[in-house]
Amino acid sequence: MHGRISQLFLINALTCGLEVCLAAGTIYIPPMLLEAGVEERFMTMVLAVGPVLGLIAVPLIGSASDSLRSKYGRRRPFIWVLCMGVLLGLLIIPQTSTLITLLTKREQHWLKVPLLVLAICMVEFCGQACFTPLEALVSDLFPGEEESRKAFSIYSLMLSLGGCIGYLLPAVDWTTSDTVVYLGGQEAFIYVVLTFIFLTCLMGTTFISEEQTMREKLGEVEVSRKAEILKTCCCPCVAFPRFLLLQRTFSSLFSVVPRLYSLCSRMPKVIARLFVAELCSWMALMSFMLFYADFVGEGLYNGVPSEEPGSLGRTRYDEGVRMASLGLFLQCVTSVVFSLLMERMVLCIGIRKLYLSSVVLLAVSTAIMTVSHNITLVTIMAAATGYTFCILQILPYTLICLYHSNAQVFFSTNRRRNDLMLIRSAEIQQKRSNGCISGYPGGAPYPIPFQSNLHVSVTMDPHLAQPSAFRGMGTDIALLDSAYLLSQVVPSLFMGSIVQLFHSVTAYMACASLLSVVAVYFSSKIIFEKADIDASR
Repeated sequence: MHGRISQLFLINALTCGLEVCLAAGTIYIPPMLLEAGVEERFMTMVLAVGPVLGLIAVPLIGSASDSLRSKYGRRRPFIWVLCMGVLLGLLIIPQTSTLITLLTKREQHWLKVPLLVLAICMVEFCGQACFTPLEALVSDLFPGEEESRKAFSIYSLMLSLGGCIGYLLPAVDWTTSDTVVYLGGQEAFIYVVLTFIFLTCLMGTTFISEEQTMREKLGEVEVSRKAEILKTCCCPCVAFPRFLLLQRTFSSLFSVVPRLYSLCSRMPKVIARLFVAELCSWMALMSFMLFYADFVGEGLYNGVPSEEPGSLGRTRYDEGVRMASLGLFLQCVTSVVFSLLMERMVLCIGIRKLYLSSVVLLAVSTAIMTVSHNITLVTIMAAATGYTFCILQILPYTLICLYHSNAQVFFSTNRRRNDLMLIRSAEIQQKRSNGCISGYPGGAPYPIPFQSNLHVSVTMDPHLAQPSAFRGMGTDIALLDSAYLLSQVVPSLFMGSIVQLFHSVTAYMACASLLSVVAVYFSSKIIFEKADIDASR
């Protein structure tokens, strides 16, 4: 247990570092794009590029990490590659003008915006995609329902702590420091600090060790068997290993779309309901978080981001951005508090009431921000959304672990036999012994890796309902992360046009409130326990 706790600490250290970078980017990226001359509607579209790429890549990353076999583990190779992308983007963003001058030997203003957009998209995509293997790694270490809830509570706590640091850094005026002036301004200084923090957290992943799962062991046996077959056959590919590698590479590339379709089309009902509710909930929250700085700077402080630095309009906007940073910092503080209380709240209130209350609170808070121009009240409402942020970071992943811990019940595709399955599932639990269960008609035992992160679903009795095909934990976590990414795509694509249509940044909060109401409806359809399966018929 002590070994697993130390592993969890190292994983969450990187989680915290990633969130620091993304939180600071939430504050600085919109103003930096507007300052570079990007129009408001195009600025919001730039914010959608990273999540769109994530929608394509994240399900594949989750599925591939389930089946990867390497000496560095299943998850860490993906984590390291994505972290390199984040690091490269952090180095490029504050130095776009300098890099263009060095590469072209003269200042090319037209190249600044494309390079800045490229670096921003790299940080957003790699940073958000990196959470998928990190979350899968947490579920590998703590696969059970109760222990996963505790582990993801700590995970949410570290996310919130990272958000606190990330939002607090821009809230402080660093421009009076000589170091800041030497580095080229507040933004450049902040990104140097972010790079140092991220590198420090990344170094800890070298000490993470991944336990070998049952499926990996079975996979190694299968690979050895295939290797023996290759040795005894006359396949021409054996003599040309590079040709074989290229063939597999192109085959993998062409199978991307069918694989994505397969992952979505075979989604069990419980996962589909959770996915839709998660999508609507995150869409409402991200409509608030992504554009809160612009809402406060322009809407409440009447600032103008496109004016020259030092002008009255720009000064007001910068003051508004710092106040927005304070509001989002308080949001993370609220999330930290509720993360610490989550275990007790689940026992006293229950998962259903906690989830529903979080989206109701988000709807009320964003509605108040829509009609109020009092900066103190708006800041209090922003802090209150930290409760919703905390809930969405913990409970959906807890539900995923619950579903996988009893796949025969929750992933069943035969409703007629569901009642019999619920009755006999208790009997089956009693037959577990040393990872084996008597399920064949003749009573012969066969191994099943219970309480692992994969929870292989097989037919255990001819009288029981047939579950869905094999689903890895990483695959379903990737689907939830896809909902999170998609929740950023839709607001980013349309919010800029909506704001221009109504000529007011208040439209950001109004849309967030309407989406929260939709989230309340779909959240009420989530399967929280076995009894909900019968009620949903």
